[in-house]
Amino acid sequence: MDTNCQHTGMEITSLNLTSERCPMALLLAKRATRELGFGQYLRIHISDAGARQDIPRYLLNNGFNIEEQADSQLELVITVTKRQ
Repeated sequence: MDTNCQHTGMEITSLNLTSERCPMALLLAKRATRELGFGQYLRIHISDAGARQDIPRYLLNNGFNIEEQADSQLELVITVTKRQ
């Protein structure tokens, strides 16, 4: 699966990390959110158990809001925005 950011029709960038394990998934999420501007959204798809814990924790502790979109055994999908 692709780990590149892609634009969808709703102007929400999507980052598919389902084929990545921590710590690589966390590093890729950090890189993608670093470029996120205020008012922009990033949807992140995560499947690795470690990344499912580490990525949301990192984002909450570093100035981002998280909205959970879906949580199943196979995948966690979150939407991230930068706090003011």
